[in-house]
Amino acid sequence: MKKILFTLLCFPTMISQVSAQDSISVLFVGNSYTYVNDLPGMLSNLATNLGKEITIDSKTNGGYTFQAHVNDPVTYTKIHSKPWDVVVIQGQSQEPSFPDSQVNTSTLPFAVRLSDSIWASNACSNVMYYMTWGRQNGDPQWSGINTFEKMNDRLYNAYMRMADSSDRSMVSPVGAVWKYVRANHPTINLYNPDESHPSIEGTYLAACTFYASLFQRSPVGATYYGGLNAATAGILQQAAATVILDSLDRFHLRPANEATLADFSMVQNGATITLTNESSRATTY
Repeated sequence: MKKILFTLLCFPTMISQVSAQDSISVLFVGNSYTYVNDLPGMLSNLATNLGKEITIDSKTNGGYTFQAHVNDPVTYTKIHSKPWDVVVIQGQSQEPSFPDSQVNTSTLPFAVRLSDSIWASNACSNVMYYMTWGRQNGDPQWSGINTFEKMNDRLYNAYMRMADSSDRSMVSPVGAVWKYVRANHPTINLYNPDESHPSIEGTYLAACTFYASLFQRSPVGATYYGGLNAATAGILQQAAATVILDSLDRFHLRPANEATLADFSMVQNGATITLTNESSRATTY
């Protein structure tokens, strides 16, 4: 049997595995769930406190859906502004929780188009979906999401389906960590008075979740508390570590500067050999 050699190339700045874990660039593409309480700034402060280098920019508009970003030239200007290691994308807070028929036509196709546009700009970028959370008491407009638990579960399933539908995508499971905190530490209020947007505690929890997702490291031990007391910050740090670090594969999490992987599967049927390309992060074959 002949041996087949794949040579795959991607052209990021070549860096060591250590620096891949310690220094990354991130673009947030989202809406008010990102800019309320300045999630990017809080994440930057947390990462710096833990000895990481992170360059962050954002393109956020209140109420923006995936479709709105797809149709906004300024979003593409931001995406093209540099070869980002990670581009975080987020839908409007309700849209992924709506009935599947609506998500299939109004949300999922545009999420995939946005992901494809990011890879077209830089084949070595990673797309990370920002899994948001259910509203404090759910959304009363539809019985399928009229409690926190039902809305949060639908958001979880939708964001996981988006990541599965757009190859090579990761998920920062803020909604999953949010659910853990509500179940195990119900006295911590993660919401601002509108019962939708995050309180300072909620944004700090999101920052801890993104830190663990981006670096695959625990935020526990950080002395940057985002304005919270040390005890509350420590609980939120531990929650992110608990939910994420044992589930990296579930959320497709990997180092932001992961090397190109050459891989394929083979099925032989008599004299016929069928090869399926399962490589990732390649531009030249």
